[in-house]
Order: sequence, then structure tokens, then C-alpha cells
Amino acid sequence: MNRIIALSALAVAAVFLGATLWVATRVSDDDQFSQCRSGTVAGDLGGPFELVNAQGETVTDADVITQPTLIYFGYTFCPDVCPLDVDRNARAVEILEERGKMVTPVFITIDPARDTPDVVGEFAEAMHPRMIGLTGSDAQVKQASQAYRTYYKAHPPED
Repeated sequence: MNRIIALSALAVAAVFLGATLWVATRVSDDDQFSQCRSGTVAGDLGGPFELVNAQGETVTDADVITQPTLIYFGYTFCPDVCPLDVDRNARAVEILEERGKMVTPVFITIDPARDTPDVVGEFAEAMHPRMIGLTGSDAQVKQASQAYRTYYKAHPPED
């Protein structure tokens, strides 16, 4: 009796693994990112934005997002979480590059009062040589944040 139960469990596991493998290896004919685009966790994520890069030039999402892009919203005055997260993202970009996948790392500040173009430029360059640092007016940052469904709250400046 125990042998029948064990064999039945093994058969069920084999069918489950086979079905999982079949689903995971199916590839769309036209769009290699179709699975990513059809996710419903966040719905439509992203959208148009206009921000300022490290050189002080106004750029749009079309200028910045020219290939797969890893976008992080944070601020340079953050003493703990932001640098660790951005460093993790930079390492992820390196790992992907080693595997033949080019990804653009982008840092968008949520503290435009402190994070001038020079500041975000230096921060981004220190974190990854290809990282793009972006800032802008309060309204521009708010628009980008809303497009990517992020939340932030500016605190009063302190020394």
C-alpha cells in the first residue's frame, strides 16, 4: 500500500514538473518581452517624463529608456537604504552584462532641492559608470514618480 502511494506521488510530481517546464519554456513569436508586458501585478507602469540630467540638459523618457532599464527612485542625502539599494542594482546590472544582457541603470532623485544635476551626476557615476542620474523641478519629479507609482515624502531639510 505504501509503495502505491509513493509511486502515485512520484507520478503527480513528474506531471507537475513537466507542466511547469512546458509553461516556462514557451516563447512568444514576435516579442521576447511579451510575458513581462502582460503582467498584472502593477498594471501599466511607467510613462512619459521630463527631467534634468547631470549635464543640466532636459531629457525625456524616450532619451533615457533606449534599452532595458533599471530605474531607482531615491535621494543622495539618504545615509543607509538608498546607497545600499543603488549598489545592489549596480551589481545586478554587472551580472546581467556578464550574461550578455545590457541594462541601463537610472537614478531619479525624489529630493530635487538638494540633488542638483551635479550632485546626482557625481552620485550616479560613483555607483556605476553607465548610471544616469536625473533630477528636476518638484513638479517634474512628482510626474515621474506618479508615472512609476512610487511614493515619497520630502522631509524638512536638516544640516
